[in-house]
Amino acid sequence: MPDLVSYLREARLAGDVETTRSSNHGNAIAFAEGHEGYLFGLIPLKSWSLPQVLAVMAERVGIDPDPGRATGTDMIDPDKTVRALERMRDRLRLAAQRRERVLVATGHPAGMIEVHLAIAAALRAAGCELPRPAPGAVFASPGRYGGREYQLAVRYVGGVAVAAERGIALWHTHSPDGMRIMLAELERQGEPLPDLVVADHGFAGAAAAAGLDVVAFADSNDPALFVAEAEGRVSVTVPIDDNVQPHLYGPVSEFLLDGVGISTL
Repeated sequence: MPDLVSYLREARLAGDVETTRSSNHGNAIAFAEGHEGYLFGLIPLKSWSLPQVLAVMAERVGIDPDPGRATGTDMIDPDKTVRALERMRDRLRLAAQRRERVLVATGHPAGMIEVHLAIAAALRAAGCELPRPAPGAVFASPGRYGGREYQLAVRYVGGVAVAAERGIALWHTHSPDGMRIMLAELERQGEPLPDLVVADHGFAGAAAAAGLDVVAFADSNDPALFVAEAEGRVSVTVPIDDNVQPHLYGPVSEFLLDGVGISTL
């Protein structure tokens, strides 16, 4: 798909993205050292050294594998992005054909939510069930922000689970606790768990840790989901800049939803 590859470069969703080498390198170190905030709710199946993490990221994302380079620029290989999108599209088509039960969630309510909303609408139009467990349930109180306490709670926008700060503002989050409380609520109610989870950040990590079928999006500085894919715990992780202007994801949604139910774009 040369047109999509060119677009990804032009929109800086892949290619020369804004995510820096220092962010990629530093987060890979934090993941390798087991810092909780970088695991997205996943406990790796083995110990991963920095060179091993960077090797996975080079293979699946396209960043520089050199553990000695911590500064400068880095990249996401747009050909790798397209190949991962193709695999995700195949799984979404299957979900639509089977009319599966699909849970959609994002920790990026100001960026990637555009894609998640399109996926949710198309799957619903195809006859899939989109559960909405635990609306309003508080799942995190991370501390202070701007001198005040805040709490995060589950909220649904267009069938997509997001984090909301006291119901006032949608919130960027890496926390796995939202997905954990959603899955716990489904089990408490005696409802079936989803056949598929489409998510990112901790929403995807917690679902994978629970043994569910997960397709995910992740930036080049978020190694957890790529390592989980390498371990066979995530079906697909799409490398993409996950927080650009929402409208720029339109062509990505169109590509993903080709053949999935009714286009809602």
